[in-house]
Amino acid sequence: MDDGLTTQRLFERIARDHPGTLPLADLLDAFSERAFGLFLLLAILPAFLPLPAGAGAISGPLVSLAGLQLLAQAEHPWLPRWLQRRPVSTASLDRFRVRLARPLAWLERVSRPRWPAMIDHRAAKATSGLLLVVLGGLLALPIPLTNYPFGLVLLVFAVALIERDGRTLAMAWALGVIEVLLVALFVDDVAKLLLSFGERVAAWF
Repeated sequence: MDDGLTTQRLFERIARDHPGTLPLADLLDAFSERAFGLFLLLAILPAFLPLPAGAGAISGPLVSLAGLQLLAQAEHPWLPRWLQRRPVSTASLDRFRVRLARPLAWLERVSRPRWPAMIDHRAAKATSGLLLVVLGGLLALPIPLTNYPFGLVLLVFAVALIERDGRTLAMAWALGVIEVLLVALFVDDVAKLLLSFGERVAAWF
């Protein structure tokens, strides 16, 4: 895979080279050091598509999974076997690209490979991982009207990792911290939602 690919070109090549569906593991393997960024993009896809309520409950755990692996200094995303085999629709990916064409185009204009230590240093990977774990957990909560705000911040993370741009990643850190602080201002409401969410999960078992 050409290291000079931008995020949008990456999606276009996937759609061109793999019409129909492609197992998720094969898709990630094709992008080696870009794989965490691609996995993050795929994880937040439900947050931007017109799905029924609960899209964050799909995206959130996957975002946190990516964060945990970055915290553990993993070089490539690990997925459970059932998720490795899950087919990814390249048509859905292309719709995602079209839906987010404007923010993606802006991010690509300001992104380029730079500040590699912000991407590869152990402390930087741990910082990204910790923020992704927290943001993924918050995205999973049933908080109304938060899918897009969390999704946009996570989009900045994903593009930074795909473009290997440490400066854009620093911006993603700042936006992530601001978002967590804003949620913390409503900590009582979040605690109630967490309790309600936990009770619903417990009722399933």
